[in-house]
Amino acid sequence: MSKQKEKTKNQFSDAEKKDKNIKVAVAGAGNCFSSLLQGIYYYEKVKNDDELVPGLMHNVVGDYKISDIKIVAAFDVDKRKVGKDISQAIFEEPNCTKTFFRNLPKTGVKVKMGNVLDGIASHMKEYPEDKTFSVSSEKSANIVEELKKSKAEILISYMPVGSQKATEFYANAALQAGCAFINCIPVFIVSNKEWAEKFKERGLPCIGDDIKSQIGATIVHRTLSHLFSQRGVTIDRSYQLNFGGNTDFLNMLSRERLKSKKISKTESVESQLNKRLSYDNLHIGPSDWIPFLKDNKICFIRMEGRKFGNVPVELELRLSVEDSPNSAGCVIDAIRMAKLALDRKIGGALLSPSSYFMKHPPQQFTDEKSREMVEEFILGKREI
Repeated sequence: MSKQKEKTKNQFSDAEKKDKNIKVAVAGAGNCFSSLLQGIYYYEKVKNDDELVPGLMHNVVGDYKISDIKIVAAFDVDKRKVGKDISQAIFEEPNCTKTFFRNLPKTGVKVKMGNVLDGIASHMKEYPEDKTFSVSSEKSANIVEELKKSKAEILISYMPVGSQKATEFYANAALQAGCAFINCIPVFIVSNKEWAEKFKERGLPCIGDDIKSQIGATIVHRTLSHLFSQRGVTIDRSYQLNFGGNTDFLNMLSRERLKSKKISKTESVESQLNKRLSYDNLHIGPSDWIPFLKDNKICFIRMEGRKFGNVPVELELRLSVEDSPNSAGCVIDAIRMAKLALDRKIGGALLSPSSYFMKHPPQQFTDEKSREMVEEFILGKREI
């Protein structure tokens, strides 16, 4: 066994520990990034894994605290964000998530102009500017060069749903710049064997695809589906309806952008069933955009099944959550696990964190099993 594999809990020499900063770049300075950046400062003083801290799954991952995460580069295409310090840009329109840490220090990291490609749906221009994207006239930055110059180790993709070309562009940029990649949207990169192999060949870890919420529609639907199945209840029909008021839901009014999103959410729930349901009997997907909800997402779940004696059982649930902090609650851990993989020189798809934090990982497990795998990965008992 190599020396790297023998070092459990990420125990490194003094020389290796000299710079513990996790240098992160972000593509997309929207609501999700706003919650992530606020959270980095909100939890800055959390030091150990002994105390229970509301909102965190792990205070420390390996030797890495939340305060070790440093944003070193950010890209966006909106004129209200490009050129501004990230501490200011995240509060610009159309961002609308709740502010839980306002007094961010100036970071010196300015948002650079990204590449639009298919990142903005054509229907978005029909809506008021404060609700949609307004493209900057700035020339696109050389993303690969910016990643190298910033010494970014990890690139996070927060592209809008349906941004196939844009996501592939940033995945390629990560490969060229030598960055690990965390794909938070339902474009299949990490769960695609060809893409995963590219990262493996370069010795770069990747986590994806399509971030789960900390407590959100899909994780709750998955858990209930697994409960029904484990308790011998046959599920005949089910739906999950979601609506909200942020740019994500406005973007998804374009139904042609929803193909991969629907696949991702549906497969995530179906993987927990003893028997897959027909297209007619399982409906999962975003339903509408309601502006006044802002970053609040409302979810309705209905499940119809048969228990002992073939007697019917029905469940209806309403869930209301602030969407973007839900995402950040998982990304804050995914970043540190990507860093562990970099330290251990592991390349390719990271199965454990992907299965726990993502809706469409390379392989589905129950959430209990995924959590067990994640804990083993952190301790160095599981390679990927």
